[in-house]
Amino acid sequence: MKIGIAGGGAFGTALGVALALDGNDIQLWARSAEAVVEMQKTRKNPKLPGVDLPQSIALSADLEPLFSCDTVLLAIPAQTLPEFLNTHGSQLAGKILVACCKGIDLTRMTGPASTIRDLVPEAMPAMLTGPSFAADIARGLPTALTLACADDELGAMLQTALSTTSLRIYRTTDMIGAELGGALKNVMAIASGVAIGAKLGESARAALITRGFPEMQRLALALGAQPDTLSGLSGFGDLVLTCTSDQSRNYRYGLALGTGSEFDQNTTVEGAATARAVRKLAQELDIDMPICTVVADLTEGKTDVATALNTLLSRPLKEE
Repeated sequence: MKIGIAGGGAFGTALGVALALDGNDIQLWARSAEAVVEMQKTRKNPKLPGVDLPQSIALSADLEPLFSCDTVLLAIPAQTLPEFLNTHGSQLAGKILVACCKGIDLTRMTGPASTIRDLVPEAMPAMLTGPSFAADIARGLPTALTLACADDELGAMLQTALSTTSLRIYRTTDMIGAELGGALKNVMAIASGVAIGAKLGESARAALITRGFPEMQRLALALGAQPDTLSGLSGFGDLVLTCTSDQSRNYRYGLALGTGSEFDQNTTVEGAATARAVRKLAQELDIDMPICTVVADLTEGKTDVATALNTLLSRPLKEE
């Protein structure tokens, strides 16, 4: 099967490696022509040290080979996905488009799969999400993911096509729950990084994860998610992974906020934009989401760590 992947970053490349090693032909598009030439020459992606790119991965900075694929995985940051879809919607019409990014678009207030549905209505949207790091996938380490697709027949086909010896794919028809779980856990990962960076301790991180999970559920249910979805891989599973590992960009960003240190501005941190989107949604829907609100304020410099901590600890006592 020939599968197109839009996005030559670590995650898109890692998916390409896993799928290529399982016998698929992969067309990988990267925005930078210079990066493509270097990867073609070395068969390596600098963002995945120690990983060789199989010969069955064709690389291009030209989009035409990508558009020849019937199934395209969109490993593009959530905040730039709408622009890509708007620009190339006519070429993507009629294709199976699988979102592989996590976040809530600040302009549209929608997750990636919903954004595909709205901007390319002639396409067949799906979402691939769950607890995973690019380095693990590229090295063939066991990883379980969720494939969300409203059309269960199409979802079953994708589940089979994208499963490999190391990637175990589960499926659901709840695209809203899957995309919100993947987006909201990034906000909690930032909060967890702040707690550890500010030396508040492991107990504080455990409390943030535990109290952050019902925040995620409250918003997801209000927006139409199924009750059980966030208890699975795309919600709780991803939450645990990204709140406890230095491999998480969002967690590392939180660490930098907690220590008051600089963070690489070229690193994509989806949780920062998502926190601001969630704060707006929470206000509009009158939903109590204190952790997400504090994280949004921290990312915009509207508060500091000490004040944020005091805001959370001074909330009224209540039953669990």
